[in-house]
Amino acid sequence: MTAKAPSSANEYLAGLSGQRVAVTAGAGGIGFAIAETLSNLGARIAVCDISADAVKSVAGQFEIAETADVCVDADVDRFFDSVADKFGGLDALINNAGIAGPTGGVDEIDPADWRACLEVGLTGQFLCARRAVPMLKQAGGGSIVAMSSAAGRFGYAFRTPYSAAKFGVIGFAKSLAKELGPHGIRVNAILPGIIEGPRIEKVISDRAEQVGVSNEAMTDRYLQNISLRRMTSPYDVASMVAFLLSDAGINVSGQSLGVDGNVETL
Repeated sequence: MTAKAPSSANEYLAGLSGQRVAVTAGAGGIGFAIAETLSNLGARIAVCDISADAVKSVAGQFEIAETADVCVDADVDRFFDSVADKFGGLDALINNAGIAGPTGGVDEIDPADWRACLEVGLTGQFLCARRAVPMLKQAGGGSIVAMSSAAGRFGYAFRTPYSAAKFGVIGFAKSLAKELGPHGIRVNAILPGIIEGPRIEKVISDRAEQVGVSNEAMTDRYLQNISLRRMTSPYDVASMVAFLLSDAGINVSGQSLGVDGNVETL
């Protein structure tokens, strides 16, 4: 497919209407913002999420909403079977699922917590991609967006499982971009910064307790490392996803794209 120059600003995100998109961890947080944004732009949305309550809350908003753990092969198979049955194929996969993992020194981290963080954040992306890719090939091309993090660029002291998973996501995405490019499938990683919401509030609280300062003081420390001095909204990330899936992003692949207000260090 060859993109043409838009005749108006409204056409820059052309090509989203009717796209069949699967979003993991799509019933809350960044995943929901992505699913909602793409749905508003005319895409057909399938979401899965590990939280049954969250899935129930969005069940009427998206065509497919299922409870699934991306670490469990059978759950992933069931979700993508539903996508194939309902949509007849797939045009894009948003590999969004991940967990914060433990906060602590490497000698303090429970091996089970390490494994859980890598399983959700990295192995889950593999399990979903292996089911999505045949459908994307059948569709004649498409897009995969992998959710990494600024921690996948800088490293993150006392959050080693999370950072390791996010570095792995970038390697996986870049490798898939090479592998799948000849099939017209674009693969990119997004590296959000500090995302507003309960997850970062807990991370900040845990770190503040660890070093003996207030939550407010620790929040200020985090913001001092961001050039724009603001956290990232889930909808900031959703806007980048919309660009990548649209005709405007047709020649963008193999990239690691920061959406973080320019995080300078972690």
